Amino acid sequence: MKSIILFDGECNFCSRSVHFIMKRDPQKKFQFASLQSEVGKLLCNQYQVPKDLNSMILIENQRYYAKSSAVLRISLGLEGFWKVFSILMIFPPILRDTVYDFIAKHRYIFGKNQSCKIPNKEDMERFL
Repeated sequence: MKSIILFDGECNFCSRSVHFIMKRDPQKKFQFASLQSEVGKLLCNQYQVPKDLNSMILIENQRYYAKSSAVLRISLGLEGFWKVFSILMIFPPILRDTVYDFIAKHRYIFGKNQSCKIPNKEDMERFL
């Protein structure tokens, strides 16, 4: 089963992050859905993701990971040197998530979309 990344479809930084991941995931391990989509809402409900969680979510091995844990686990699945960032897992989540929360709080500095951007034909199969 593929891993699923849920992201804020209104956030330009988040959308760019999805494209960044897709470029470094040639084996297509990851699928994507925006948190605002019906599929995203259904998955959040199914995995009991707290509604107030302001985070990129990774669904993998029948559970969800949020904030820095999601990002670092995603880095493990990417091609190239990005796997090296997973070493940051040695730090307690409270420290890692403080950095994550700061970035998440300011993510709209890169702009906000009124809706999720439509992927091109070749990437469409990766979106739920």
